[in-house]
Amino acid sequence: MRATLRWAHSDLRTHRGEALFLVLATAGIVASLLLATALFGYATNPWQRVFTQSHGAHVWLHTDTAADPGKLARLDGVESVVGPYPSAATTVSSRGSRAAVELRGMPQKPSAGRPPVVSGHWLIPSTPDGVVLESRLARALLAEPGDTLDVPGTARRLTVVGLADSAEPRYRPGEQPGLVWALASSVPAPGGQVIGLRLTDPGDTSYIVQRAVTVLGPGSIGEVSTWQQARAEAQGDNRLLGQVLGLFGLGALIAAGFAVHGAIGTRIRGHLRDLSVLKAIGFTPGQVVRVFLLQHLAYALLGALAAAGLAEALGSRIPGRLGDAVGVWQGLPGHTAALLAVPVGAVLFIGATTGLAAWRAGRVPPVPVPRPAATSGGRLSGVARRALGVRIPPALVLGWHKAFTRRPRSLATVARLTLPLLLIVVAMSAWTTLDRFHSAPERIGLPAALSVRADSGLGEERVRSLLEKDPQVAAAYPGVETAALGPSQTATIALRGLGTQQDPYPHTLAEGRPARGLDEAVAGQGLLDLLDVRVGAWVRMTVGDRPQILHIVGRSIEPENAGRVISTSLDTLRENDPGLRPTLYELRLDPGADPREVADRLAAAGHGHLDVHTVTNPADELSPLRAVVAGLIAVLALIGLIELLTAIGGTVRESERDLLALKAIGLSPRQITAITVTATGLTALAAVLAALALGLPLARWLIDAQGRSSGIGAGIAQGPSAVLMVLLGTAAVLCAAALAALPAARAARRRLADTLSAVA
Repeated sequence: MRATLRWAHSDLRTHRGEALFLVLATAGIVASLLLATALFGYATNPWQRVFTQSHGAHVWLHTDTAADPGKLARLDGVESVVGPYPSAATTVSSRGSRAAVELRGMPQKPSAGRPPVVSGHWLIPSTPDGVVLESRLARALLAEPGDTLDVPGTARRLTVVGLADSAEPRYRPGEQPGLVWALASSVPAPGGQVIGLRLTDPGDTSYIVQRAVTVLGPGSIGEVSTWQQARAEAQGDNRLLGQVLGLFGLGALIAAGFAVHGAIGTRIRGHLRDLSVLKAIGFTPGQVVRVFLLQHLAYALLGALAAAGLAEALGSRIPGRLGDAVGVWQGLPGHTAALLAVPVGAVLFIGATTGLAAWRAGRVPPVPVPRPAATSGGRLSGVARRALGVRIPPALVLGWHKAFTRRPRSLATVARLTLPLLLIVVAMSAWTTLDRFHSAPERIGLPAALSVRADSGLGEERVRSLLEKDPQVAAAYPGVETAALGPSQTATIALRGLGTQQDPYPHTLAEGRPARGLDEAVAGQGLLDLLDVRVGAWVRMTVGDRPQILHIVGRSIEPENAGRVISTSLDTLRENDPGLRPTLYELRLDPGADPREVADRLAAAGHGHLDVHTVTNPADELSPLRAVVAGLIAVLALIGLIELLTAIGGTVRESERDLLALKAIGLSPRQITAITVTATGLTALAAVLAALALGLPLARWLIDAQGRSSGIGAGIAQGPSAVLMVLLGTAAVLCAAALAALPAARAARRRLADTLSAVA
């Protein structure tokens, strides 16, 4: 045992840098996997906790006041009916901010559907004008318990008595109204009512919704929201971050395993005589295997423990959403099990790859096998000989020969180096796609920078005059947005009428053509998936009690409402409803205009009659992804560095036999060094080319697949620029050449006696 430890200690002193890089790479991999686990837990559990605490409904139906909830209670599969609660659509303002809200009348002690209060208290009769705000809406209004809200156009004032979390779809400016709970007496003129359904089997949600629409009649239902939609929306961004971390963490773990396997294999080939000596003095094959296995398991275990300790102690202090996710995850029941399982799994995987390579060390015979007399690199090819004949520098020709003559071994080295580079290319593509969301939002479905809604105090012509008068407003597109029931009447979709035939709205199309004629429309990927249709289909939907039939002629990139959007022109909707008037205006601004400054000017010009919001960019919610991508690139670079050091060590050791022949034909030490440097650089160049050839299509496929699953749709992927890829390739090749220069120079200047002893 003492001899084993002494040999392991000697090997560690010889390969300190490689050991350090392996520990750091393992720590980065385990940290990324732990953060991915935390984000997955954070994405699912907060919503589930709110839903359970509120005893929430699986389905919420927004109906007219004549709908009879008793009919719903008699449906098979309905456990109980929540409500009905009177509701009214209105607008509230606080500290200069305005928001569209749904004012929902609630009893003082509801049996179900009561959201958990996070600040303040629930509604009480002693404060008849008191309201409880959804927490996301409260943040948008900068409102806290004790503040008052104004209702524009009236003298009414509401007092905020509490803030609460909701398991229903969240407030999104210009898209989804926020929830305001009030006593039923505070909703004197409700425009409808809200009915909740708790189901015996949540998996039957679509069927129950269809039955409810049939029983009540499609004209009675304005909007339907389900627990699946609310959960998916709550999970969305956090789940994406978790998927990115998990994907790259697993990829980096596989790359690290291959790097360790290659390092041990190269070390075995370079120390066959030492291993034979160990066998000769009494080491068993199992002991030799255990030396390598325990040594690398110790490196991996050290990195895994460091990552787990840092994640547990400092993870919750990470700024932003990652820190919040770790803080919530640490309080979940499965936290301890995951904290143990992830590092143990990573260490076991590295141990498995180490064991495969160490097994070869155990098979080394105790008596060294004489090396073949023929050069290990093989004969020069005819092309190489002709290249030497036309005075091409010998370093280039012989470097190429050394890099690619041993084909199986060369391909394995290139493959191991390609994997981390490929993942770096994918990470850079993700970074570039995020930059595209910010720099060119019109190319990812956000041509408008501002959304404006006007109250009844201003006419259509007056509103357009105010908007177009601003010097930085390039175009103002009138439109309406309403909820519609799909053909199966099991889900609500967003129907939009934007622009006119003379001034069409500039939708971003990924497939098909723009909607130019009447009854033509473009749809998001989420809607196509929901209805199971393709471009070219005719779809029938119900808006109130009116059917609307549209021909889908294109697929647009829709980052809003999970892509469940169908858009046509305002003129098309007026064919079905001649009295339709615009309720919103989408504003396209001049290049370089600041949306917030323009919004402030328009709000001031409207004298309280205009509700102006900046259009939400999905990339704003993904800002933590930049730091994640940067960290992953650093981890992958460490793994690539380990593989480069392994390749350099193997090349230098295996060139010892060629050293005598090269000196015999008159090559100087500098030329011999250049051969090794050239061979290493060409290996790195081959890995870079393979990574680009495979990584760019893979990145586009992965990003577009994520776009399709989120409802935005394919077509959002943006690869890195050619200049950036050239810089990446140049940096990789130059780094490989620089790392190879020093050991190659030392080997080229070895004494003749040392060289002969190595060859023997």
